[in-house]
Amino acid sequence: MIVFVSGGARSGKSEMAEQQVVSAAGSSPCYYLATADVYDDEMAERVARHRQTRKEQWQGVHWQTIEAPLRIDQAVTQVPAGHAVLLDCLTLWASQVLYASELSEQEGLTLLVNTLADARARDVHLVIVSNDINETLPPIDAETWRYLAFLQRVHRWLAAEADSVLDVVAGCALPWKNKQWKRKKEPAR
Repeated sequence: MIVFVSGGARSGKSEMAEQQVVSAAGSSPCYYLATADVYDDEMAERVARHRQTRKEQWQGVHWQTIEAPLRIDQAVTQVPAGHAVLLDCLTLWASQVLYASELSEQEGLTLLVNTLADARARDVHLVIVSNDINETLPPIDAETWRYLAFLQRVHRWLAAEADSVLDVVAGCALPWKNKQWKRKKEPAR
């Protein structure tokens, strides 16, 4: 199952995504595919806070971290078949694709496509988190527009491919899509 969890800054999306992984994992270890590239003290503190929060929130749950700032397709292959993994987060990963690699946007999207394909083929429960940064005033500069356009392209594709899409607002998950739900067919006219 592929679950896409999105929300604004500090909305509770990471906790919601972690809950999805813990529930899917049962008594198995939980995997955490981290896309952060720790390049300064501020980022190191942020990563440490996230780890501490996970440890406190999910006592008794074993989280195994796989660091993959860019090659998420290779990283997901390290998750055993049938296990659950949290990919956190697409926002940072998109910045790696655009600014810390020589990949084109299409090549970056291909990494994500391959990640989902591998997870589906091996029955890996994949939960992907991203920030919804499209809810503020439009950016003024061209590079911010480029980043925003790429991230939203990735979000639209992922929402179409995911089995479940959750938008987290103030700690509450609003389900936008769930393939387990059956739509009623429109009556013939």
